[in-house]
Amino acid sequence: MFDYKSGLDFAKELDQKDTLAPYRNQFHIPKDQNGNDLIYLCGNSLGLQPKTTKAYVNQELEDWANLGVEGHTEARHPWLPYHEFLAESMAKVVGAKPIEVVVMNTLTANLHFMMVSFYQPTPERYKILIEADAFPSDKYAVESQLRHHGYDDKEGVILWKAREGEELLRYEDLEAILEKHGNEIALIMIGGVNYYTGQYFDLKKITQLGHLYGCMVGFDCAHGAGNVPLNLHDSGADFAVWCTYKYLNSGPGSLAGAFVHERHAYNKNLNRFTGWWSHNKQTRFNMRDEFDQLPGAEGWQLSNPPILSMAAIRASLDMFNEVGFEKLTEKSRKLTGYFEFLINELNNEHIKIITPKSSDERGCQLSIQVKNADKTLHQKLTEAGIICDWREPDVIRCAPVPLYNSFEDVYKMVEILKAILNE
Repeated sequence: MFDYKSGLDFAKELDQKDTLAPYRNQFHIPKDQNGNDLIYLCGNSLGLQPKTTKAYVNQELEDWANLGVEGHTEARHPWLPYHEFLAESMAKVVGAKPIEVVVMNTLTANLHFMMVSFYQPTPERYKILIEADAFPSDKYAVESQLRHHGYDDKEGVILWKAREGEELLRYEDLEAILEKHGNEIALIMIGGVNYYTGQYFDLKKITQLGHLYGCMVGFDCAHGAGNVPLNLHDSGADFAVWCTYKYLNSGPGSLAGAFVHERHAYNKNLNRFTGWWSHNKQTRFNMRDEFDQLPGAEGWQLSNPPILSMAAIRASLDMFNEVGFEKLTEKSRKLTGYFEFLINELNNEHIKIITPKSSDERGCQLSIQVKNADKTLHQKLTEAGIICDWREPDVIRCAPVPLYNSFEDVYKMVEILKAILNE
């Protein structure tokens, strides 16, 4: 527990002592019309661009210009095995083994590819359990999988709901659902960190519960990767998917990641969609060979990857490697705790933080509910130089990202919010 104080001087003191503070200078911080840094608290939607990204991407553009097709083998970072350059770093970020991780496709596409393998319904066991307020894309994806297999897309979804008057989900309610419906549920698919509340779930606990009832278990870690220690291997989850454009700062719409637990690595009987990039690397270009599946997460690839997007991901992962995830987590807890302290200091009856209080149950996002507010509050914050986002009906989501946000950012944001609320 950190001992926080109010006042700008304390925020500046925390920044002076922060060993990660210099990394802020390694990012492009958006500016206002007068050239002043905006207070960017929207890394939960789109991370900022590392200044090294341009050089990483330009290297590939130069190699393409100078080498043409020979770049596949002769580029400084040859394109043919390029995804392999990301595996070890990405595995560290999500707490997995390199064989369990691959960067490919985009988030919801990966979710569908995982469900091809891990959602295998039978007439007795076909239902899918998700959290009631899952990210819409997850909900649409599981509903379409039910329809694809010939089941009713409403009757086949079981929702893990918060209790009346509460925002956060309780594990005892999940246990009660499984006790009642466990033998009907083929797949549990939960957002590892809920996009709306910021609640970070205990992936291991959910996986163990699901497996106890014979369910497959997967997670959408879009709001977790690069934000919280996911420990995917130790969780025992069958699969996970995530995007890289939020906390992993890889650029809008950039490639996503997928995790498949190593116990499935050599199982060639798992149903899956395949393409030539999931075929044995040694014989891939023989062209006329029968399909020979790669082991591990690589065996879920389809196509040769977009190198320019991967270059941007590599730029970001190199920074994560340099910093180390433990240091990031330590600052994240301190920074988010300070933000929470300042919001609570406002002592405003209209404001409520709906994100869990425990730092073990959240990342750097705080979801601030403002009673009787509408989107005009968000517009006023934007006009005052605060970049955050609004989620209907009354929630401001703010993410003080440890790599590029300062304690002073957080202090100024709360002072601006206070001034707007006091108008």
